[in-house]
Amino acid sequence: MEPTSRNDMQIEIRVLQSLSDIPAGDWDRCACPEAVDGGRPDDPFTTHRFLKALEDSGSVGPGTGWDPLYLTAWDGETIIGAAPLYAKGHSQGEYIFDFSWAHAYEQAGGRYYPKLQIAVPFTPATGRRLLTAPGREVEGRSALVQGAVQLAADNGLSGVHVTFCTEDEARAGEAMGLMSRASQQFHWLNDGYAGFDDFLATLSSRKRKTLRRERARANAFGGEIHALTGDEIRPEHWDDVWQFYQDTGARKWGTPYLSREFFEIAHDTLRDDMLLVLAERDGRNIAGALNLLGRDVIYGRYWGCIEHHEFLHFELCYYRAIDHAIANGLSRVEAGAQGEHKLARGYLPTRTHSLHWLADPGLGNAVRDFLKAEAAAVDDDIEVLTAYGPFRRDRQEEQD
Repeated sequence: MEPTSRNDMQIEIRVLQSLSDIPAGDWDRCACPEAVDGGRPDDPFTTHRFLKALEDSGSVGPGTGWDPLYLTAWDGETIIGAAPLYAKGHSQGEYIFDFSWAHAYEQAGGRYYPKLQIAVPFTPATGRRLLTAPGREVEGRSALVQGAVQLAADNGLSGVHVTFCTEDEARAGEAMGLMSRASQQFHWLNDGYAGFDDFLATLSSRKRKTLRRERARANAFGGEIHALTGDEIRPEHWDDVWQFYQDTGARKWGTPYLSREFFEIAHDTLRDDMLLVLAERDGRNIAGALNLLGRDVIYGRYWGCIEHHEFLHFELCYYRAIDHAIANGLSRVEAGAQGEHKLARGYLPTRTHSLHWLADPGLGNAVRDFLKAEAAAVDDDIEVLTAYGPFRRDRQEEQD
């Protein structure tokens, strides 16, 4: 696939097959301009260091079904936009499922794969996907969308998909003619709690007792729990994390998405963006949860264990993340994809967004009708699930 350009706007689109072809400062000028002062980015997933760790570790690239085609938009020699774009040979590791679209299109004689995906691989976390320099949002987004669509059209690909984008990007994409899709996740929201007991006080009596009982049983597993960030995370911890990750990956996906080398690179470049929660018993780590840290959000990513202990999963993944958010004044915890069991633990259903362009008009029309019906169903589901949440009735009425 050759680079394309948009001369009508005097903005050039360049397609890069490796992040080694662009300095980190140029990419991050669009990906995380809020961190130019050395602070934490809003989220780490589109930073040069995170995406390059995926690339350098072989987690994306040849043989993975995720072939990098990073889009960059330039005004002369000034970068004004960037997007983590991949040519996808399948729909795995996306968490916005389009398997039924692919099946229908191929049954009708079409070729759905490869397709183009603007996304963070294996990461169902909402964040900016059409990355733009401050003040260049409108023209930068337009150039990136036009560039991706032109790239797909020029190469006979079935479509372009932008997954887990922000609500603002979804509205902008709709205005440019893309189809928007609604999904849902479960997020915990910090209402200025002074501590975990303060959060518990907002729950119904029955749910409050349940959570206290779960935490007590989890912490009686016979060891200690450690929450580590930055330099507290040591190289040897990744041997345990890899073992946990392989176990979970084998059960959920068949083959883990990330390579072992990813964790080694992440230790060097990403450990300041991480919260690692480990359960240690008899001198060895027997379970762990890996979170990524944004400026105001904790993103739950991976969990695994080599011993089963009652409720330890909930403690490490959900309750310790809440503890950290409260202690550090963070606004929410995003616990990843799926899992209605999170509702009873104070994680409420939240709308997520994606954008889609399909080259075939017949498929596009069918999908557009489907998305309208799906969006209504998602809204209904969110309303029903929220009503069944664990909060006290008076508290629920305040949220409604």
